[in-house]
Amino acid sequence: MTSADKRTNVREGGHSNGGGTVKGFVRKVHSPHPSLNDSLEGEIQAFLIDEDQLHTYDDLTKVNPVTPTTVLKCLQARYRVKVFYTHAGCTLVALNPFQPIPDLYTLDVMKEYHCAPQPQEFKPHIFIVAEEAYRNVQNQLEPVNQSLVVSGESGAGKTWTSRCLMKYYATVAAASSVVNSQDTVERIERRVLDSNPIMEAFGNACTLRNNNSSRFGKYIQLQLDRRQLLVGASVQTYLLEKTRVACQPANERNFHIFYQMLKGATDEQRKEWKMPCGKHFVWLPNSEKTVEEDSFQETVEAMVHLGIKAERQRQLFRILSGILQLGNLNFSSMDESQPCDLDEQSKDFLQRAADLLCVPAEELLMSLRVRTLKAGKQSVLKPCCRAECSMRRDCLAKVIYAQLFEWLVTFINNSICADKSTWCNFIGVLDVYGFECFQINNLEQLCINYANEKLQQHFVAHYLRAQQEEYVSEGLEWSFVKYQDNQSCLDLLEGSPVSVFSLLNEESRLNRASDAKTMKVRLEKELSNNANISWDKFSKQPHFTVAHYAGQVAYQIQGMVEKNKDPVPPELIKLLQKSENSLLHHIFTDKETEIPTSKGLSKVTVVSKFKNSLESLMRILHTTTPHYTRCIKPNPDCKPLTFKKEEVIMQLEACGIVETIHISAAGFPIRIPFKGFMQRYGLIAKYSHVKSGIHSIDAGADYILRCGVENLLSVVSQHEAFDPLCKDNSGKHNSWVHCGRTKVFLTQLMLDFLEYQRKKVLCQCAFSIQCCWLRYQRRRRCARLLSATRIQAVVRSWLVRRQLQRWNRAAAVIQNTWRMWRALLKALAETELDDAKDLLEADVPQLNAIIRERGSVQLSFIQKPVSVRGWPLGLALASAPSITMSLTATGFQKMVSVMASLNLPSRRGEYKLEPNQYSQELASIRAQPKGSVKLHYRRSPLLYADRKPDMKSDMSGFNAILLEKTL
Repeated sequence: MTSADKRTNVREGGHSNGGGTVKGFVRKVHSPHPSLNDSLEGEIQAFLIDEDQLHTYDDLTKVNPVTPTTVLKCLQARYRVKVFYTHAGCTLVALNPFQPIPDLYTLDVMKEYHCAPQPQEFKPHIFIVAEEAYRNVQNQLEPVNQSLVVSGESGAGKTWTSRCLMKYYATVAAASSVVNSQDTVERIERRVLDSNPIMEAFGNACTLRNNNSSRFGKYIQLQLDRRQLLVGASVQTYLLEKTRVACQPANERNFHIFYQMLKGATDEQRKEWKMPCGKHFVWLPNSEKTVEEDSFQETVEAMVHLGIKAERQRQLFRILSGILQLGNLNFSSMDESQPCDLDEQSKDFLQRAADLLCVPAEELLMSLRVRTLKAGKQSVLKPCCRAECSMRRDCLAKVIYAQLFEWLVTFINNSICADKSTWCNFIGVLDVYGFECFQINNLEQLCINYANEKLQQHFVAHYLRAQQEEYVSEGLEWSFVKYQDNQSCLDLLEGSPVSVFSLLNEESRLNRASDAKTMKVRLEKELSNNANISWDKFSKQPHFTVAHYAGQVAYQIQGMVEKNKDPVPPELIKLLQKSENSLLHHIFTDKETEIPTSKGLSKVTVVSKFKNSLESLMRILHTTTPHYTRCIKPNPDCKPLTFKKEEVIMQLEACGIVETIHISAAGFPIRIPFKGFMQRYGLIAKYSHVKSGIHSIDAGADYILRCGVENLLSVVSQHEAFDPLCKDNSGKHNSWVHCGRTKVFLTQLMLDFLEYQRKKVLCQCAFSIQCCWLRYQRRRRCARLLSATRIQAVVRSWLVRRQLQRWNRAAAVIQNTWRMWRALLKALAETELDDAKDLLEADVPQLNAIIRERGSVQLSFIQKPVSVRGWPLGLALASAPSITMSLTATGFQKMVSVMASLNLPSRRGEYKLEPNQYSQELASIRAQPKGSVKLHYRRSPLLYADRKPDMKSDMSGFNAILLEKTL
């Protein structure tokens, strides 16, 4: 049983389940056996009559009957109308079009699938699988971590599919609305995407079956934080095919990076790398062939974005160029007792290689031609034969490239990996090499096909076998669907105590020369009882044939043991540790030199290392929710829109697509434990008007939980919206759900209905909460408004009362001050002027009527009356019947003041005085003096009985006039 048994597993497929039942709802399952009876043949012919409608089957579980023929015809019809994705139950089938389809992967398409409430309702697409995994993380469905397993043959489109998945997550999981982390997220997503061109340049190559074949496996973990935003990533690699550096199969190429350098370098770079135009390199076959991946500028830009500095790039490319120079070294040997010699042309390449690798040329040549043997505490130098020299040359190139690739992966992880505290979940994308079968297959193909066997076994164990076994254990009446189980093949390769790998490791750890015939004899003796291995006795080359799930593959034994040993001469490691190239020196500084001992049993072999890393990967897959994508190669020649039935049907049968469709169509793809089912959907019965009688939930009471589930399902079946669905499906709604012993088994249609009802209840609850909240807010707002109005009224009345009080107090102060000032002025004026009583006692003569009328005074020295200018002098003179003026004025200013007071202007020798007491309004005199007036012009305290004259007056008043009574 897998970990998926404990979760809600929502799949795209299963919308239509055909006939068939479980536990009382009998469901017929057609056998996929190729020998069909007449009735089945008739059904197939009837189904295939309407060929124009075959392309409309976006889910192969809707096909009836499900046979390899009907499935193949549907895929062919969809491929013909350029529809390349099709659901097949729990998996997605992807057909490679072998041509660009730009409108299929645009940003708008990504947003459309990401924002859709139900992406499963859209056309099948790789983005549906990506979105389903992303929403599982958002909903925290156990197990929360997700794995997207992309499998298929070499050239089926796995690398492109993985690239699309990474681009999708880098787009939808990078929330640009988050202002604080926007720059960081954009930087991370850019770096995650830029890791692809570098990994493909250094790890992919052009093969016979694929122009961009992955020569290594990788598992990319996209790290998400609690908000499901992309914060980092990590890359795990598996078994780089480093032998391709020094040995390229016929009509195939080396890794892309070498051809990128050869075609994209500038003249200055060519000069530095010692790679002139037209120069031939033995390790660069088929260099005239151009593929889409030969983009050197894209690789360099990706390095810059990842933070690889220019100097580091320069060192890296010099090392790669040095590897190419090593490939042109040719050894010749005349005497086996003497070291091999180099021809003249090879000496030039040796010097170039030494310069590029920054090592002495003499030491480089010595390490290639002479090996050091340990004899006790002494070291013995032994010349190498020509074959050994070539092997040491190849070994040097392979170990440099492998360590360089490992350094790149480490650098990428350091650049894009987030701190453990910043992320909590991940979505893994697995892209491994596809199943391979060539004319000559060796250890590399054996490991690659072993990895594919493990992935196929994971799919079989997780889905084909585990689901059916669970149906039986949960009490469902189920007819087992036959499927191809590859466990016997895995036992052959990795089983205990004896297997192909154990025999290879045992032979490799022995410190002796290996012999292919001897190895074949051991395999025949130890593994003869296994039906998955066979031998061709008439073959000249020792080999063995393994029956894989995808077909039989013959493996050549010659050289397999040596490749498994993967020996690295210690002289080469010491030489590289002395390199003046800082990058080369760095990657070999911590590398341990492995010197074979007499026992030789502690050496780590290639097979054991790969097996351990693959087991680690499988442990990760078993703890995550898997999502399967099967990439299908329509034709072996990679021709656009060409569909070869034989090629496709072989792949469909190999990966178990037909069996998967059978189980998906006849079974229940969704399995939920009772407790989880009640926790998620119990509210449907709680808020339903139908009486359910559900008991309280107790985690330990399975019977009570089962009763609760049955009551809940009965409530759902009585719902009004359930009846139309029953009619549309001929009343077979009982086949949509089944209660097992510990779990509820659902079809996709039933799950969609439950989700719809749950969403409806949640919407009603949300509406009620909103109403209550809005009512509370409205009441609170009204109460606050009333309270604010009352407070404002009280404050305003208090402010008015306070202002009125201040005004009243100010008015009283002003009135009192004014009265006091009036009284004070009156008192001061009375003290400054003549006493009125004395004036009353005096005998006042009558004033001349003419003088009184005119307001003038008669002066003794002027015949005519003189008008007085203003107060107080005018009042005094005008009121006196007879006045004697005694002018005692000294000084120019005083004389001018007197003249101004009398206003004696000169007009043709005549004097005329005009009174202006009314215009000047100098009515400061409170009493009229009588008798003679004496005018003293001196400084006077008369400050309250006069007023400053107008600014237009010639003189400034009578501040200095003192009126004194004279008897």
